[in-house]
Amino acid sequence: MSANPEFLIVQAAKKQPVSRRPVWLMRQAGRYMPEFRAIRAKVDFLTLCDTADLVVEVTLQPVDQLGIDGAIIFSDLLIPARDMGADLEYVKGEGPVIHNPIRHHDDLKSLKDPDPSEDSPALGTAISMLQKQLEPSIPVLGFTGAPWTTAAYMIEGGGSRNYIQIKEMMYKAPETFFALLDKVVPVLVRYLDYQVRAGVRMVQIFDSWAGNLSHSDYRHYALPATQAVVQGFKALHPEVPLILYVGNSGHILEATAESGADVLSLDWRVDLKDAARRVGDKVGFQGNLDPVRLFSTADDVEAQVKALLQDFDWKTGHVFNLGHGILPGTPVENVKRLVETVKRYG
Repeated sequence: MSANPEFLIVQAAKKQPVSRRPVWLMRQAGRYMPEFRAIRAKVDFLTLCDTADLVVEVTLQPVDQLGIDGAIIFSDLLIPARDMGADLEYVKGEGPVIHNPIRHHDDLKSLKDPDPSEDSPALGTAISMLQKQLEPSIPVLGFTGAPWTTAAYMIEGGGSRNYIQIKEMMYKAPETFFALLDKVVPVLVRYLDYQVRAGVRMVQIFDSWAGNLSHSDYRHYALPATQAVVQGFKALHPEVPLILYVGNSGHILEATAESGADVLSLDWRVDLKDAARRVGDKVGFQGNLDPVRLFSTADDVEAQVKALLQDFDWKTGHVFNLGHGILPGTPVENVKRLVETVKRYG
């Protein structure tokens, strides 16, 4: 499946010359938008993810309102884990909770080998619907979690501050930990493949929590599984750009560049110029404005975006984004100013 040469964001991810740097934002569809909150007031989060018409509606909201360059499909990185058998619930004020965490080797026996076309058909249906509704220059973007972050949720039973459960398993029961990764990796490849076959033109892998690992632990416990997902995906879709986001990755930057990803998405704690100096031009870069900066004034947002663009004068291979997802309560007008500024000065 060849990418449309008019997709600015795909060209940038492939480090091809572009007229300006493209922009999309993690969590660009979310609780900061009144229209999104109105939908969420009517349905729970997982029902939203499993209803194609609603997925299309919320995916289009930031495209229509902000003029963003890519429409990332609205879903959740724990959908594959849920389809494997995780008893997933979103608890108000707490976030994702998995009521049957993996704590022992025997727990692996209950995991299923899901087929996304059967277990999450709304995902593919929504992608196909979006292709017909989007402007020809706006591609649909897909995503999944990385193996380590997916496993972290499945073992911890939700988010964590110190990741004691998964690290204890890594250190004391590595055979169980790696057996779980062996089950997770092909599932993640399958879900990415499913999205591309439905119409996605670029994908991102979110390893949101792997920055909690030391350099040596990342190389041993996380990187090989990420490489396996990238290799599996690229064997199926070598022409589709793949972005890897690892939160707080400054200390493991060189290792993440060995993942096979086309683009590294960096948070605000990593200087883009320093990242380019450290890993060279083997990858493109995405990022990396601090999302909390959007709580400033619109004029300050514009100034900061311009400064980042000027400081990282990367002619090819830069996709503008935040260093993490848009936060609830972010002023919509400031998000609009960000997008306008990138389009004007990028």
